[in-house]
Order: sequence, then structure tokens, then C-alpha cells
Amino acid sequence: MLKLVAFDCDGVLFDSRQANTAFYNAILGHFGYSPLTPEDFDYVHSHTVGESLEHIFPNHPDLEEVLKFARSFDYRPFIPMMVEEPYLREFLEFLRPACHTALATNRTTTTWAVLRHHGLQEHFDLVVSAQDVTRPKPHPEAFRRILAHFGLEPQQAIYIGDSRVDEEFAARAGVPLVAYRNPELDAAYYLDSFAEAPALVMDLISGKNLLRVRPKT
Repeated sequence: MLKLVAFDCDGVLFDSRQANTAFYNAILGHFGYSPLTPEDFDYVHSHTVGESLEHIFPNHPDLEEVLKFARSFDYRPFIPMMVEEPYLREFLEFLRPACHTALATNRTTTTWAVLRHHGLQEHFDLVVSAQDVTRPKPHPEAFRRILAHFGLEPQQAIYIGDSRVDEEFAARAGVPLVAYRNPELDAAYYLDSFAEAPALVMDLISGKNLLRVRPKT
């Protein structure tokens, strides 16, 4: 029986493409580099800021200088660019009190600032960011911490994610993945909108053995 619904942040709670593109382009511009390519964005979308900077500055002579600048760079002006996904808030309210809620994200110091700005912090029983673990996603440490916190087994949870990192993260944790707006992922279930999510959860709570159907692309 389903007792826990966990979420990724970027691409699931929020459309953060504009915010993250502007943030990383500002850092690239400071060092005289060209803006993100589409391939670069796909990488930074789902990895930690440290991993992302290593990826987009592969030949910089002093990566520590880049990391130091990024740590001093204020992300707060970019937070209003993040757009909350439609029907998310209604779905989070629907989950109470039947299910616990958690957030597992590769964001670091910006996680709580984002949640507070958008007024979502009270909707999560537990938040685990990359700064709370020794090994970020796709390593399953974050989900193991979540399961231990609630005293649950992997089969009593689902993880809603949108990237290959989320796909591997859920698989390594033994948790069924709900692919959000990404039919290319190998997932147990697929969602195109949080408007559809209550019906999925009700079926899982009732113990229905749902057929795994990949949406048409």
C-alpha cells in the first residue's frame, strides 16, 4: 500500500529552465564563456551545482576560482523565474493525510529558499537536498534516508522525477518511478499533469495492480 510520495524539484515541482539558464549563463559570462548549449542545460538540469560547473568549465585553468565565484553568487534573483507546475499545490493538499511527502533534490543551498519563496515548505514532511548527503543522486543515499525516516519499505513509496538521473536514482533505491512529462524514461507509471495524479495515487493506495503503459511520443 502506498504511504509515501516523493518528488524531484527542478522539472517536477517547477519549470526552472529560464531560472537555471540565466543563472549558469551569468557565471559563464563572468568568465568570458559562451552561453549554455542545449546539451549543457540537460546536464545542469539534473546534477548538483558542483558537478554542473565542472561540466560546463571543462578546460578552465582554475576550477576552484569558478566554484568560489558561484558560491558567492546570489541565486535569489532567479527564484521568481521558476514557474510552479499546474495543479501541483492541489495534488500536495490531496495527499494529506493519507501519504507522507518528501523532496529529494540535487539542489543544495538554494532548496529551502526556493520552497519558502513559493510557499511550499509546509507541504513536505522531509526535504533531502544534495548538501544533506555524502553522495547525491543518482546514488540512492537520499532515498534510503527518506525511507528510514518514515520507517517504510521501498515498495510503499513512489518517486516522481523527470530525468535519467531520477530514473537511475529510483531504480537503485528500489522505488517505483513515476515519470513526469518524460515518456522516454523507464518508469512504472507516467504522468503528463498533476491533475491526473490523484487518480493514480488512489489506485495505488487501494492496491490495484496497474498496467505499465508508456505514453506515445
